Amino acid sequence: MTTHTATDAHDSALRFRATHDAVLAEVERTIKGKAPAIRLALACVFGGGHLLIEDVPGTGKTSLAKALATSVSGSWQRIQFTPDLLPGDITGVSVWDQARQEFRFRGGPVFANVVLADEINRASPKTQSALLEVMEEGQVTVDGVGHPVPKPFLVVATQNPIDLEGTYQLPEAQLDRFLMRISLGHPGLEDETDILINRAAAAPPVLRAVATLDDVEWMRRTAADVHTAPEIARYIALLAKATREHQALRLGLSTRGSLALLRAAQAYALGSGRHFVVPDDVRAVAGPVLAHRLMATAQAQVRGVTTAAVLDEVLGSVPAPTQAVRV
Repeated sequence: MTTHTATDAHDSALRFRATHDAVLAEVERTIKGKAPAIRLALACVFGGGHLLIEDVPGTGKTSLAKALATSVSGSWQRIQFTPDLLPGDITGVSVWDQARQEFRFRGGPVFANVVLADEINRASPKTQSALLEVMEEGQVTVDGVGHPVPKPFLVVATQNPIDLEGTYQLPEAQLDRFLMRISLGHPGLEDETDILINRAAAAPPVLRAVATLDDVEWMRRTAADVHTAPEIARYIALLAKATREHQALRLGLSTRGSLALLRAAQAYALGSGRHFVVPDDVRAVAGPVLAHRLMATAQAQVRGVTTAAVLDEVLGSVPAPTQAVRV
């Protein structure tokens, strides 16, 4: 790599970090004490993927999704998923135009830059599957005609893992469309005390857009070009191989999952101000990127073994590269 190119990469990393930190600070005005989770969410957004937020009620899932949407100056729509929601309510339908004497497509709420799919597991599998094509290909096909959604496009979905009555578990094919699945958890004692004091004294903060759509598109392109040494690529491949051979898993990591891990690690590296990936970047995003893509065997489930626990074991058993990975 030439000196000029290395300098450009360094400057791009600084620009990326500045915008990343501005969005992080804006979102933190609403979600207190959750900087690590927000950083993961931003790695997902700027890595070009979709985000699934899974946690118990009252932890700020919807607030985080809305904060991510409003911090970028693009269009956004919220879809409240319910059992009676139909696929056309999401993607849109063809309606008869009396004046033109023809059918015309009327786009649904999915035609926005950021789509908040609230409580996605409350809709039927048929309705959930309406998001598959648009999340993967960035378009909706109705009556054989493709209709592209705006760019950049991001789905932020939420679901409650404990209230299972009246819900439909997301199928593996749909889970695989989400680059990351994260949880927020409850705030610490000091943060919760601060929330109680400030929210009792004033109205919730009004968030503003601190990044443009062009910023997001540029950041996604920049993240995709972050330098990844062959040692890092082999490390990711070894992690994938270990999951496929693990006795507690009946479904290991696919090649698409390996690529997803790389994309997230690249964006996470830039969020740290580096234009190259190190093993710590891979480990930092491995849980949110991989755990929902793995499937435990029936025997492992009976023993209470979770995919997260298996992944921790894999990360502990596969040695990380020790050679220099910096360009």
